[in-house]
Amino acid sequence: MIEKSELTKVIESAIEGSELFLVDVAISRDNNIVVEIDSMDCVSIDDCAKLTKAIESHFDRDTEDYELEVGSAGLTSPFKVKRQYEKYIDEEVEVLTKDGRKIKGILKEVAENNFVISTTKKVKPEGAKRPIQVCEDETFNYDEIKYTKYLIQFK
Repeated sequence: MIEKSELTKVIESAIEGSELFLVDVAISRDNNIVVEIDSMDCVSIDDCAKLTKAIESHFDRDTEDYELEVGSAGLTSPFKVKRQYEKYIDEEVEVLTKDGRKIKGILKEVAENNFVISTTKKVKPEGAKRPIQVCEDETFNYDEIKYTKYLIQFK
């Protein structure tokens, strides 16, 4: 069976110096390998094919008996690594917290342990006839959330 740490080293070496970054590596008990990559721009089929060839050149299919799938992280899939958060700064995202709150807002800032979402809320000031919209920043620690994902908007 292929070791995840060994496979990760091969992948990191193969994408070094490119715009690509590793999102996830999953190896099942029956040696089905799924590799997810992403980029600050886009991931092409050629990128996936090159990485597939790099992996196959290090691990013999006949000896290891594995199945390999290399693809890009889904556009609406939850973020798994910090660089995905960085990719979507100034874009609308959805956050589901562990306490069950679902927040939609603009991803404003990404730090080592947390990130900031700017949300718009309606607030009725005292004495006002109508509510007004107010922007509010909220900071989340990564360990406080179930997921964060990019929201596709059609306007």
